[in-house]
Amino acid sequence: MKNFMKTFLVAGISAIALASCSDDSTTMPAPENIYEFLAADADLSNLKAAVDRAGLSATLSQSGSYTVFAPSNAAFNTFLQANGFSNLNAVPVDALKEILLNHVLSTEVKAANVTTGYVSTLAKGAASSTRNLSMFINTNGGVKINGISNVTATDIDANNGVIHKVDAVIGLPTIVTHATANPNFSTLVTALTRNDMPNFVGILSGTANSPFTVFAPTNAAFTSLLTELNAPNLAAINTPTLENTLKYHVVTGANVGSNNLTNNMNVNTFQGGSFTITTTGGAKITDARGRVSNIIATDVQCSNGIIHAIDKVLLLP
Repeated sequence: MKNFMKTFLVAGISAIALASCSDDSTTMPAPENIYEFLAADADLSNLKAAVDRAGLSATLSQSGSYTVFAPSNAAFNTFLQANGFSNLNAVPVDALKEILLNHVLSTEVKAANVTTGYVSTLAKGAASSTRNLSMFINTNGGVKINGISNVTATDIDANNGVIHKVDAVIGLPTIVTHATANPNFSTLVTALTRNDMPNFVGILSGTANSPFTVFAPTNAAFTSLLTELNAPNLAAINTPTLENTLKYHVVTGANVGSNNLTNNMNVNTFQGGSFTITTTGGAKITDARGRVSNIIATDVQCSNGIIHAIDKVLLLP
């Protein structure tokens, strides 16, 4: 009887202990908001550390409907190495904050609702203190952001939005970033990077003479130009003509948004020539030859300027 009671007591104590352990595990709160999901995912520990350092933990914990494109640990390591930072603490806090905000949208966008086009992030760049930076999402053959970061996992639901994982840190986009990301500007990029041109990539990705306002002709605009000039291809346009034509589409020292365009506005360009903008019946540009181009898309905000798309290449006399 004594042995039976001893066994019974040991078993009871063991059961209580197991129950206690079980209770401890079930009292761990499940992640609810975006910040808690970042903290709970081991592959997002670098992102969580960056959010803490930038002082954005409260932002991602508060109520709202955010979309966060979350870079993996490997993505952060690549970013640090590529930019010459020894570790996360070497990144200036102000710069880190804007880079992180460049991964966040103010509205919740589930994977099923992602479409090709521009959206605005919560970040701002040096070109404008009032305009948020644009993000270009391309859904052709997957989802790619600003031409550099692929979405690898989607729809991690939180009570204040949604998380999509990405394989690269999305840096603050320059004019060159957005020109190369959008396939509708591929002919423009080919022209800018022709081997007999100045270093337009260096100029339009830098800050000297910035901010820039670029009136960017679409691929269709270049196709029409070749027909107009009776040229078989872009290579047939001579060096001085192409260089001056490209410079004629760039304004230096000004971030001119669509709300800044006025009727009969005279615009001086990087090339030295000028053209006229009219706003009656829609924004249009009349070039030095009297040809009219429509401004068909506006306000692609970059860290060092702004892009507006046009449907005809502007020409000098």
